[in-house]
Amino acid sequence: MNKGCRAKLRAGLYAVTPDLPDTDDLLQRVRAALDGGVRLVQYRNKPALAALRREQAAALLRLCRDHGAQLVVNDDLALTLEIDADGAHLGGEDGSLATARAALGPDKILGASCYNDLARARQAQRDGADYLAFGSFFASPTKPAAARAEPALLTAARSGLGLPVCAIGGITLQNAPRLIAAGADLLAVVTDLFQAPDIRARAAAYTLLFSERVPS
Repeated sequence: MNKGCRAKLRAGLYAVTPDLPDTDDLLQRVRAALDGGVRLVQYRNKPALAALRREQAAALLRLCRDHGAQLVVNDDLALTLEIDADGAHLGGEDGSLATARAALGPDKILGASCYNDLARARQAQRDGADYLAFGSFFASPTKPAAARAEPALLTAARSGLGLPVCAIGGITLQNAPRLIAAGADLLAVVTDLFQAPDIRARAAAYTLLFSERVPS
């Protein structure tokens, strides 16, 4: 297990990028989120071709480093290594976590999608994950067919596995406190953040929720 990376993961909003073909638009939105307090960004653009993905990921990495934030690349270990991003996030069909851990070394972040499966989370812990992502907790426009998870799963994983836990799926400013109370260290948000009329203000509002969190 990678204690060094876990120590660098601060509780808070985990901004997951929307599928945008316009790199300037993407950077403008992410910059606003960073200005609102985001310190962990996940680059995710499923429909994009490889050249655009590399262009966007590299540009986001520069932006994040200018703001003292970390960039994690979704589902693409090779791109993570190519641009020297801060880490990778792998889903259930995106390759071996143990192999990724070996390739990334001890100083990069490795996140794992665990859906609603505590057994999968236990295996991810053994394979070297730095945080465990669960969801979908609510109906999600990004993944409408995703299996549902219950908030109690966050409590069980956080207490039983000793890793930071991330909640994802349909999260809004209104339902976020319930997940934080259940033990979420990270809230992965796409739509409610990047489609907000004021992205900076929305990010700041999420950040405030974590500042009000009672230490466990």
